[in-house]
Amino acid sequence: MAKAVGGKNVFGRAIGILMLESRFPRIPGDVGNATTWDFPVLYKVIENATPDAVVRKGGRGLLPSFIKGAKELEKEGVGAITTTCGFLAMFQQKIAAAVNVPVFTSSLMQVPLVYAMLKPSQKVGIITIHAESLTQRHLSSVGVDKVPHVILGTEGEEEFSRAILNDEMELDVEKSRNELVKTAKKMTSDYPEVGAIVLECTNMPPHAAAIQREIGLPIFDIYTLVNMVYQGVVREEFSGYM
Repeated sequence: MAKAVGGKNVFGRAIGILMLESRFPRIPGDVGNATTWDFPVLYKVIENATPDAVVRKGGRGLLPSFIKGAKELEKEGVGAITTTCGFLAMFQQKIAAAVNVPVFTSSLMQVPLVYAMLKPSQKVGIITIHAESLTQRHLSSVGVDKVPHVILGTEGEEEFSRAILNDEMELDVEKSRNELVKTAKKMTSDYPEVGAIVLECTNMPPHAAAIQREIGLPIFDIYTLVNMVYQGVVREEFSGYM
């Protein structure tokens, strides 16, 4: 390295993460748990962007705050920006237009890519924290509406959706895992044409391995997407035997 260039206070954080304002537990594997990542990340909490406000109330009035947060992350030197809620797909285009680094608001952005990997007769399964709130606005913002898909939510279960959306202080991890596995098994039973699953909710990746053990399909989520983008932003030199 012949010359280094400054201009910011802290270096080495390639991925910036726009955080909902929440207090529910974020266990390892959750996008909001820093130990999930094998590289440093930079978080920015967006005030008043509670799970309920973003998911069930449609994020009304919150776009300016998310744009402001994205600009602050960019100023701090991140190479790409994501979020802690898949429902922020609705803001994808406007946040991306406001900054000069790549923005990937939602794991749902993987749905067209996953579909391209499958047989033409297959569909992409989407498991969401609240199917009733996942609208055409969310889907069309990231191209999901253009590919065959099936959506199933966990809001009918007792634990996971309630604890997250109500922003509760305690979460029964085992019960949440069982609910997600149950939802995935129902999806593949009712829709055998599902060839892979995308988890919309950023709190679901801790349970992805358990889901895969039960149904045997590829599982994509915000964890797979962040790691893919990181590999694009921070390329490493190859070494080995020739």
